[in-house]
Amino acid sequence: MPKITVLPGDGIGPEIITEAVKVLQVIAEQGNASFTFEQFPVGGVAIDQTGVPLPANTLEQCKSSDAVLLGAVGGPKWDTLPGELRPEMALLGLRKELQLFSNLRPAKVYDALIEASTLKREVIQGVDLLVVRELTGGIYFGEKTKVETEQGIKVTDALTYTELEIERIVRLGFETAMKRRKKLTSVDKANILESSRVWRAVAEKVAVDYPEVELNHMLVDNCAMQLVRNPKQFDVIVTENMFGDILSDEAAMLTGSIGMLPSASMGTGSVGMFEPIHGSAPDIAGQGVANPLATILSAAMMLKYSFGMNEEAEQIEKAVFNVLEEGYRTKDLATEDSKVVTTQEMGDLVVHALKS
Repeated sequence: MPKITVLPGDGIGPEIITEAVKVLQVIAEQGNASFTFEQFPVGGVAIDQTGVPLPANTLEQCKSSDAVLLGAVGGPKWDTLPGELRPEMALLGLRKELQLFSNLRPAKVYDALIEASTLKREVIQGVDLLVVRELTGGIYFGEKTKVETEQGIKVTDALTYTELEIERIVRLGFETAMKRRKKLTSVDKANILESSRVWRAVAEKVAVDYPEVELNHMLVDNCAMQLVRNPKQFDVIVTENMFGDILSDEAAMLTGSIGMLPSASMGTGSVGMFEPIHGSAPDIAGQGVANPLATILSAAMMLKYSFGMNEEAEQIEKAVFNVLEEGYRTKDLATEDSKVVTTQEMGDLVVHALKS
């Protein structure tokens, strides 16, 4: 019986997590699967309860589970805390301790939501890409210094990678491309950064093992432009931590709302972590207007990547598609013709689509 650790987190996290768990329970009822759910604090709510963003018992529970389903963390309430005690440090801690070196972020444009995007229909119709982001190295995890000088404070954030860290994420990019349209874009800043020059060399070395995959190199600033200009050219994008963080959020907006995009974090261990890519949105927390679809689709990714339940994952994706086709929208996606529903109602609609 797969054990799922549920981390609702802060802001809208508890609301959207509730809907995703509800969908997973329906999947269990309809098939031979059976899940157990155990809920633990993380992020700001954990700071309030224990003084730290990632309590030891939460981490141990995650390590002993089969998968982790996360809502969102953070909020202005905790913005004045020292960096090492802020809610976001829980994410870095989980990635490190669970050895989650890769983050998979799909960006797929649903025909029913084309009008929600700020880009023209002809630009985004048919977009279906996946960003593979390195998750445990780079500038986010490099050495940090802060010293007083005669010119004021001097700060350093080191961008550090080993060749092994680069190779394993690039290889995952190739493996992922092999399961899709066999086109891989490796994104770097090789005209400036030494780390990117090594990254590009490693990508070329790994490419020899995947002759069926078309490899292209692209500078990160050009990639940012091309995602808006011609996003349909991309299949799989593989890149380092900070570039991937920025580009995947940009790709998310192609779909019309960051509230639609799920993600999966996988690594060398057996536990994967699944979460929507949006934040905790404390300004709308408790109002019943948050979009739960990214979290529900993250649950579908959990079924696919952690449990090998591809058919059940596709059932959830199809249910979401059908609900959108029927014109139902949460506030973030609403147009004049939409049937606007609450967070809970959207979850109920997906459940109904699954059952029918």
